[in-house]
Amino acid sequence: MPGSIYGNLFRVTTWGESHGKAVGAVVDGCPAGIPLEEKDIQAFLDRRRPGQSRYTTKRAESDAVEILSGVFEGRTTGTPISLVVRNEDQRSRDYSEIASYYRPGHADYGFDAKYGFRDYRGGGRSSGRETIGRVAAGAVAMKLLSALGIQVNAYAEEIAGIRCETVDLSLCGENPFYMPDLKAAERVQAAAEAAMAQKDSVGGVVACLVRHMPPGVGEPVFDKLDACLGKALFSIGAVKGVEIGDG
Repeated sequence: MPGSIYGNLFRVTTWGESHGKAVGAVVDGCPAGIPLEEKDIQAFLDRRRPGQSRYTTKRAESDAVEILSGVFEGRTTGTPISLVVRNEDQRSRDYSEIASYYRPGHADYGFDAKYGFRDYRGGGRSSGRETIGRVAAGAVAMKLLSALGIQVNAYAEEIAGIRCETVDLSLCGENPFYMPDLKAAERVQAAAEAAMAQKDSVGGVVACLVRHMPPGVGEPVFDKLDACLGKALFSIGAVKGVEIGDG
């Protein structure tokens, strides 16, 4: 099963299954001398961690990261950085019932049709838990970008058709939807409660703002920056559309 590697100069490989022993990432191509500690990565994993509100998965995980290689005395060595997060809430028995049928909107049928075999414990590699490796590797990338003076901020711009009217990034941590508009977040909460009462879910739009990006990043034709970003974003299971610039 190829397709778990992204990037060329800064290369990220994610690995692990939803209910395996662990998930993680290997980052290759990070320059030496970048300050990096587990707490730098943990801060991002804590934002992603499940079970923080009733609007996310109830799976209970601490998502504590370990740096296994590539860092010495608090700085990167230039060698591959291996990151691991142990799975703790592995209640695979909760998924035994779906071993005999496919869930709509999941990769169950696709895996079976392609390989003649599938890991039904939460979806295996197709689970949203795979994104732990992306977040951990992204935290490393953020340290590198910060050293270059590049700033990256992301937030929920719209959920359940309710759009932020103002943007104050300092407010994102004050609501369970990571929205920079508290009034919009209150309306989203009501919409989410109504959907949950109907055993339904809601979608949304995430905005990402990059500041101080230098010109000339990317290559002509197939490796344009937009093309590389599109591939990375579309590889996230829930993403069904990407707009860049003014869209």
